[in-house]
Amino acid sequence: MSMGRTSLALILAGTLAACGGGGGGGGAPPIGGGPTPTPAPTSAACSLSARQDFAKSVIDEWYLFPTLVDNSVNKAAHSTVQSYIDALVAPARAQSRDRGFTYITSIAEENAFFNSGSSAGFGVRLAYDTAQNRVFVVEAYEGAPALAAGIDRGTEIVAIGTTASNLQTVTSLMQSGGPQAVVNALGPSDPGVARVLRVNRNGTLSDISLTKANFTIDPVSDRYGAKILNDGGKLVGYINLRTFIGAPAETDLRNAFANFRTQGVTEVIVDLRYNGGGLVSTAELFGDLLAANKVGQVFSRTTFRDSKASNNSVKNFAAQPQAIAATKIAFIG
Repeated sequence: MSMGRTSLALILAGTLAACGGGGGGGGAPPIGGGPTPTPAPTSAACSLSARQDFAKSVIDEWYLFPTLVDNSVNKAAHSTVQSYIDALVAPARAQSRDRGFTYITSIAEENAFFNSGSSAGFGVRLAYDTAQNRVFVVEAYEGAPALAAGIDRGTEIVAIGTTASNLQTVTSLMQSGGPQAVVNALGPSDPGVARVLRVNRNGTLSDISLTKANFTIDPVSDRYGAKILNDGGKLVGYINLRTFIGAPAETDLRNAFANFRTQGVTEVIVDLRYNGGGLVSTAELFGDLLAANKVGQVFSRTTFRDSKASNNSVKNFAAQPQAIAATKIAFIG
């Protein structure tokens, strides 16, 4: 199984875990099966400066856009590794080449997410209306605290507090610090973190107490993730893939397309609006399932920076028993 986000930039995985002595490994390109990564700092070299140096060395070795790295950035001006990274790759982001794809995480967190889709929190994905200073729920995950409390897609979050007596309005939070202020008010993504949310559901305001918990993301929702729509007698498949997270997503995709194939569906709507990324191997399977008539043709090319061109690869469409020969595909993203 290839381990990497579906991006063409760089992931710095393991920096913090290695410094804690429990991780190991280091920065690596996002495509699985790649070359040996640069070693991470040992637990004896765990200072902020050492971790920043490690991040810089990985960027210097692997970053897809080496000419768009700001080498003038002073690491001493940054109090976190991520802040330093953000400054280094700011030129690439200014050109929309790196859309937040370069970040640090831990090996444990990545493995947990990729293997099972496990996460911790209230279980919602939010959309921020910066013009009107409003925040809405655009996705609520089954088995998570928010949906269990009746918070679903379309719910507006009006205020946030640690108790009902210290609620801060979302409007004031957005005005003071934008979406990040809302994220901060919601607290860290740790089990046990509690908040009171004032929400608007279909015009009715209510205060709901929620406690963050571990939950598993269902890649294709059992409620609405895969459907067959009747468009004037023509059957159209609809699939909403929340995340490309290996075995769980691949099982859901195979089941959905097996039904599409049985029903004779050849036109498909692919909804990736709220997709959080995941494994390249899952994206490759998705492509295979849509293209039973293109087996052996080129599906994708993976291209590294010039100094790592020996790692470039080509992926051809492969045969899958559940695949359909899609004649029309509409992507929503």
